[in-house]
Amino acid sequence: MADQLYLSLWFPNFRFDTLSAALVCVMRQFALISKDSRVAAASVYPISFNEAPTYQRIYVNDDRAEDTSGSIIENAVAEATEQLHDDMAYEFEMRWKLWSPVDPDPQPPDPNIDIYPEFESVRLDPLWKPQPATVKILGFGPKFDDASFEQNGHIRIDFGLDTPWLAETLNDEELDEQATKHIQQNVEMLLAFTLSVEKNCGISSRLLWTESGEPLAQKLIDRLQRVN
Repeated sequence: MADQLYLSLWFPNFRFDTLSAALVCVMRQFALISKDSRVAAASVYPISFNEAPTYQRIYVNDDRAEDTSGSIIENAVAEATEQLHDDMAYEFEMRWKLWSPVDPDPQPPDPNIDIYPEFESVRLDPLWKPQPATVKILGFGPKFDDASFEQNGHIRIDFGLDTPWLAETLNDEELDEQATKHIQQNVEMLLAFTLSVEKNCGISSRLLWTESGEPLAQKLIDRLQRVN
């Protein structure tokens, strides 16, 4: 079953007024791995995620925009955190491309040609293509959601469902050499980002975790063992 995947970061002797700089550092590391240095959206939540955002901006980074300077990491963080409040959470969306199976698009059958029943259930192998995926990078005020940063981290990265690292939409028999290779490439991107943050952002600890509490590494091992 698909599971939400998170990376929580804690900083030593953390001061809330350094949150903006910490966010910029983490987002820069993500941009290095994703090869996309633009912010897609920014939101600020008061009190808890049950409240409506007090600030929200969606950036247009394609040919429709006359000026995309606002979506530069430093500019987007500076605007969203212009007024820091210790009971708010600051969320920034960025994107990267992960390998994902895509069902092939076969031509519809010709009604004038008879199809033998034994061939009606034939399924083409899925194609693997890089697909855009949204990652949310959040900085927490010390009083947001009853000081949940103690469990969530001063900064938390929400990767979305762990499907790109487990390919659970595929049956075991479809997890062939090609699929295993692309899952490994996705895992390498995840690890590269995590290690880059650890090396360059001065964190004191980190935790990669899933909503169910089951470690991603163990889920990946179990998945591959079913095949091999």
